[in-house]
Amino acid sequence: MAIPEANEKWSSRVNTVVIGATESEGGTRGRTVTIGGASGIPFLSFDGEAPNPPAVAMEVFDIEPDTWPAPLEEVYGDVWSDPVAWARRVQELGADLVNLRLVSTHPDQGNRSPEEAVEIVLAVLEAVDLPLIVWGCLVPEKDQKLMPKVAEATEGENCLLGAATETDYRTLTASAQAYGHKLIALAPCDINKTKQVNILITDMGYPAEDIVVYPTAAALGYGMEYIYSILERGRLAALSGDSLLAQPVILDVGYEAWRAKEAKAGDEFADVWGPAAQRGPVWEAATAATLLQGGVDLLVMCHPKAVDSVRDAIDQLVGEPLGAVAG
Repeated sequence: MAIPEANEKWSSRVNTVVIGATESEGGTRGRTVTIGGASGIPFLSFDGEAPNPPAVAMEVFDIEPDTWPAPLEEVYGDVWSDPVAWARRVQELGADLVNLRLVSTHPDQGNRSPEEAVEIVLAVLEAVDLPLIVWGCLVPEKDQKLMPKVAEATEGENCLLGAATETDYRTLTASAQAYGHKLIALAPCDINKTKQVNILITDMGYPAEDIVVYPTAAALGYGMEYIYSILERGRLAALSGDSLLAQPVILDVGYEAWRAKEAKAGDEFADVWGPAAQRGPVWEAATAATLLQGGVDLLVMCHPKAVDSVRDAIDQLVGEPLGAVAG
């Protein structure tokens, strides 16, 4: 069947963002990951280029998670009390990036000091050579002390740091700019809020081309269609020339999928919903595969079976082997 001609010529494209730095670039990563760059609707090759297929980051907490269900414990239970071992596990499982959450710095989750958290970040950097995404605990008063120290300690590694919000963006933005890191801009399911956060960040002199946006996410059956519509609107605005909505998108798929009752419920529901060991990964994979159609560039995921399924789906959609990793 002949491929149709594009009906519309877009005037712009999604920004390209590189995460990580190799030794020749001043870092210690074994490779970098490039996201974004699309000049058309996702997976429609006749509509525009998509030079960088979506990348997958896998979760690592700095303390044992207290709400993860049995299917995830089977994969990570022997390492999840040690973030270094956990990071090595996700590298072995084929992650493109490590998504490190400094949960233990939360006042209600251990209240570790910024100095202790920095030691964990540096230990993870030494243990694996993947690019790093680092989140604070999302308590502004704590993150304002924590994230500048993380940014300084990881100078040269070109990490992706999160997250700047409408009410708490100045400290993280200044730190990311001072020490050469990329920045996650978080907004709550609203295209205008997403744009507003980007305006606030760029008004400080931070380059719009170094921002990755997180418009929040939802799982299959839990408002995903609304998130999908936000993704679509953002992508169309980017392609139409809106430079403040031209950023690549990161979505926290694993977290959202595994807190859905259908994913986390045990085998007491197996006669209705199927075995928990299969159901949870399928829920995560279906959530990710659907949101990919809206224009996600970086997926944060948990279960390796879900990751494998999503990689297969991307491979089929782009029609060639995955190529997000470079360097």
